[in-house]
Amino acid sequence: MPVSSTNVTGMVLSAMPVGDYDKRLVLLTREYGKISAFAKGARRPNSALLACSQPFSFGEFSLYIGRNSYTVISADISNYFQELREDIDSVYYGMYFCEFADYITKENNDEKDILKLLYQTLRAVAKGTIELPLIRLIYEFKILVLSGLAPQVFECVKCNEDKGQYRFSVEHGGLLCEECKTHDTKALRLDTSSIYTLQYIISKDIESLYTFRVSKEVLNELIICVRRYMNHYVEHKFKSSEMLKIL
Repeated sequence: MPVSSTNVTGMVLSAMPVGDYDKRLVLLTREYGKISAFAKGARRPNSALLACSQPFSFGEFSLYIGRNSYTVISADISNYFQELREDIDSVYYGMYFCEFADYITKENNDEKDILKLLYQTLRAVAKGTIELPLIRLIYEFKILVLSGLAPQVFECVKCNEDKGQYRFSVEHGGLLCEECKTHDTKALRLDTSSIYTLQYIISKDIESLYTFRVSKEVLNELIICVRRYMNHYVEHKFKSSEMLKIL
């Protein structure tokens, strides 16, 4: 009976110990979306799978296809994100980005864009040219876009008019103009620069995301927006986000 195997390109989102020497990996792959795979003996000090079974490891994985699970045969890692691993703040942010991707992706679903977003986000963290809170803001809004949860930020969600001055309504899922703001008394007033930033994040290609910076005022304004928006539409408490509160 022939052995069934496959090669996938992906990233390790998380790794959990199993038994005395094995690990269970969650991989986000181009080919199959999110999958689970066992790395047998990966916890042994001399294991060939030791390095490739760490979170953030990106590359090509050779997998044995079992009846109910995958098993890692070998891996050719092209990026371990070593720079990220050497800074504790970067590690916690990276863990959060991976946990978010793990939560919002599905098995046997096309998740290539989210894999690309995660990879480019970790690259931005490793480079260190953009502040971490801005990277987080961009990642959170863009992953919501890719998951079909994007707010409407190009016109008023009520009258569909582009009138320049807006408030951000979590309840209505986007911008309200001055005439329609009465539909949500809790809507947040947004600076024009904040609106442009949201439009850029939502409309630009993933490769172009981490190429700008914003003022502290715009950053703080948009952080409030994304926190309220996620609390309303995602409704999930990420364990790693609790660590970010301490940083």
